[in-house]
Amino acid sequence: MFAKRTNWNLAPNRLSEALAVYRAAGKPLLDLTVSNPTECGFEYDRSAILNALSNPAALSYEPNPKGLESARRAVAGYYAERKDEVSIEDIFLTTSTSEAYSYVFRTLCDPGDELLIPSPSYPLFDFLADIQDVKLARYPLLYDHGWQIDFHALEQAITPRTRAVIVVHPNNPTGHFAKQAEIAKLNSICSAREIAIIADEVFLDFALDGSRAASFAANRGAPTFTLSGLSKISGLPQMKAAWLIAGGPQQWKSEAVARLEVIADTFLSVNAPVQLAMPKFLGQRHAFRKQVISRVRRNLAELDRQLAKQKACARLTVEGGWCVVLRVPATRSDEDLAIGLLTTQGVSVHPGHFYEFASAGYLVVSLITPERVFAEGTTRLLSSM
Repeated sequence: MFAKRTNWNLAPNRLSEALAVYRAAGKPLLDLTVSNPTECGFEYDRSAILNALSNPAALSYEPNPKGLESARRAVAGYYAERKDEVSIEDIFLTTSTSEAYSYVFRTLCDPGDELLIPSPSYPLFDFLADIQDVKLARYPLLYDHGWQIDFHALEQAITPRTRAVIVVHPNNPTGHFAKQAEIAKLNSICSAREIAIIADEVFLDFALDGSRAASFAANRGAPTFTLSGLSKISGLPQMKAAWLIAGGPQQWKSEAVARLEVIADTFLSVNAPVQLAMPKFLGQRHAFRKQVISRVRRNLAELDRQLAKQKACARLTVEGGWCVVLRVPATRSDEDLAIGLLTTQGVSVHPGHFYEFASAGYLVVSLITPERVFAEGTTRLLSSM
């Protein structure tokens, strides 16, 4: 009686089972996988955040499929500060980037159409695609003193049913930003093949060298959808506010906006109090970003200090975001290694295969882990190699 699209294997994997047993035993855990910023000890302006939710205008209902103008102006202002011009008429508010993906998938794809996604990448895409009856194909990111898109493989993966190329900018977990030359190449390929770029920029503000990475939001070289939101930019995942921007050639963009407006009007999902609070919530991003960048840099420095004392492990170059990839001896599967670290060292890490690393020998850890936990956890991790 259930749909085939939800016929997932819902049994927990071995690592999840081991983690549940470990937690149930009440043992102390050094969690190097934390990604929820509200649980990482960052300081928030509590009064400003709570006061922003008490706007009396929230007592009135003003349905707008794109979202309240004041909120969209705040989003446009975010890009203007980055020197990117984005019209409020091209912005759609959603409750999450996952919802924004669903809008884009429904705009572009019929059942069975295909999207290209990077590999390694975050595992959420498979579920989003299944729910929308879309198929996924992978294009690899290659590592050689830094990450880069394998454009030959990307072009080989395009079929007559390909509708878009997804670019996570910077990638999670590799931390790879698409460079200007890569953006130009993507524009050339997608424009020639009449397919779109879908740019996920939730970690855009967290370039570790302090630079301001280029956004796809004002891209004109190919049909483009750009996604971002408060979850990462302002460290406010609980506020459930994100956005989707349509860009590219004007005629195509106009048609995309018209179709998106019908989809958005069908759901009208973003609540008024959060929309009204978005200017204040976006204003919190500066203090939050400063804290995140500071912690990530200190944790990376601590990791490098420990790595310098041994020869078995190394870390891969990371340009932005909140994760780092460790290269470790491939003496057993990454999952077996992660389970071993949990049961013998009390350290929780993500195995590389969670992110579709092609071979064993990779672990992924979070750089926003509180510093004391990060230092002790990495010490135990490296000592067991």
